[in-house]
Amino acid sequence: MKIYTIDTGYFKLDGGAMFGVVPKTIWKNLNEPDENNLCTWAMRCLLIEDGKQLILVDCGLGDKQDAKFFSHYEPHGEASLQKSLLALGFDFDDVTDVLLTHLHFDHCGGAIKREGDKLLPAFANATYWSNAKHWEWATQPNAREKASFLKENILPIQESGQLKFALDDSNEIHPNITLRTASGHTESMFTPIIECNGKKMMYCADLFPSMAHIPLPYVMAYDTRPLLTLEDKRKALEIAIANDYYLFFEHDRNKECCSLQQTEKGVRHKEVFKLSDVF
Repeated sequence: MKIYTIDTGYFKLDGGAMFGVVPKTIWKNLNEPDENNLCTWAMRCLLIEDGKQLILVDCGLGDKQDAKFFSHYEPHGEASLQKSLLALGFDFDDVTDVLLTHLHFDHCGGAIKREGDKLLPAFANATYWSNAKHWEWATQPNAREKASFLKENILPIQESGQLKFALDDSNEIHPNITLRTASGHTESMFTPIIECNGKKMMYCADLFPSMAHIPLPYVMAYDTRPLLTLEDKRKALEIAIANDYYLFFEHDRNKECCSLQQTEKGVRHKEVFKLSDVF
């Protein structure tokens, strides 16, 4: 079994929204904002290769939205989903499974492509995995999250017949992938635990979007239930420390992974490294 980082480029989000109640005097030193208070964030996905299975975890922003939409988020960088797959010798048709941690546009936009007037699965041979609770939440969105759940990213997955639902704490996709969920950011977001070469890693999705978000009070203003996020984070860090999990960050612009340690201030990062250095 092999796992690879898949870079899909960068985008920008408001720094205050990303750090919630943490004041700018502190967070500006963690992710320097531009003149519009926007910070740069990665859209870093994961590819898992094991025999005939090729599993992609999340798939970035995609490229099918219009210029007005992209102007709000300023996608940039040389990397793309296709380039990253090709660099490893794979293409879209080789992917057998797409695990979507949740259905916010920056995590699932690349799942669907536009061909003329049609919206089609970008991964023609893949099973797309979500869970029933989150799917219902995303397809009947609340006013707070409605702008993040774009129907053109979501509904064509089900219409294609390629959608399957997996259960929390299951190993339905692969024996070495355990599908934990957290519900503070959005309902039933997957934070999968991947075991490879005797090591375990948590794909953090938006529970810990960056390494700077490890301290418990660093909760995004985007989160629908911030106090539940605090509890989700506390439990995840407790489990991670007890089982020597590494963390893999989807949105940290510079840091891919870290190990953890218990300190007087709580759980903090220990060592920082690239995925390829350890797995």
